[in-house]
Amino acid sequence: MSYRHFIAAAAAAGALALPFAAPAQQKQVWKAADVHPLGYPTIEAIQRMGKKIEAETNGRISIQMYPSMQLGGEKEMIEQAQVGALQITRVSVGALGPVVDDLNVFNLPFIFRDEAHMRKVIDGPIGTELLDKVSASSARLIGLGWMDGGTRNVYSSKPVTKPADLKGLKVRMMGNPIFVETMNAMGGNGVAMGYNELYSALQTHVVDGAENNPPSYLTANHYQVVKVYSLTGHLIIPEIFVFSKRTWETLSPEDQAMLKKHSREAQMEQRQLWDKMVGEATEKLKAAGVQFVAADKPAFYQATQPIREKYGAKYAALLKRIQDTK
Repeated sequence: MSYRHFIAAAAAAGALALPFAAPAQQKQVWKAADVHPLGYPTIEAIQRMGKKIEAETNGRISIQMYPSMQLGGEKEMIEQAQVGALQITRVSVGALGPVVDDLNVFNLPFIFRDEAHMRKVIDGPIGTELLDKVSASSARLIGLGWMDGGTRNVYSSKPVTKPADLKGLKVRMMGNPIFVETMNAMGGNGVAMGYNELYSALQTHVVDGAENNPPSYLTANHYQVVKVYSLTGHLIIPEIFVFSKRTWETLSPEDQAMLKKHSREAQMEQRQLWDKMVGEATEKLKAAGVQFVAADKPAFYQATQPIREKYGAKYAALLKRIQDTK
């Protein structure tokens, strides 16, 4: 080795030993994924969080968003986060219920009095405990925060104001026995079906209706086929966003604390974005001729009591704490 090459090699070795070249200081791009399109509140909240983190770390950490199922559905996104191929993903509580059983309590009908009650629960000690349970579980995920998925109501071609109105109607539900049985208890015939199949199923009368929040009813164009949106309010299911435990364990305590802080802010910001979107969607639906109908919620609550008894018995203590949350 010539003297010049020796000096260059020594300089390179010296540079590697300098603190600013340590792995913790290297630029990191965290991948985030969601099934929704750009502009959707869950995505917008994470993108805003990414900008804050990038500013706070002077560009050392940034977030790259992959919307619209680019990295697969919720199941695939969870699997990628578990191995560290993806850092942040927002999924429905139903998808993590098999791993952290207590999360299933949120899938029961009429668990929350209204959205304000749901928000009190997820913002308070119960929400924190359930996030911690996700982090401590075998899921290899860190629970970062909650997001609002709105209130689900029935839509079909006729008003549904009481359980008798659902008699004989086939209503699409998410593919979970609790949801299908909830619709059966409400008076209808629950049909488990993929969301991607629903538009044509409504068109061809394979199903007579479905249930969802106003933004989804609008963006999936289901309002073009069935024009009556009945405010049954039977399900209010929060959503959750998680971080890869594999990546988390490589972060400094300072970076972990920073991510937790910004996650809490994202939880609150997403809610404002959500409320705005619900308001806009409702106006657009009304302008398109959709009829919004009030429903007898106490009657549906009473009808679904057997579902809460069947599936809620093992969560009795948690259910009482939820009910006691003011």
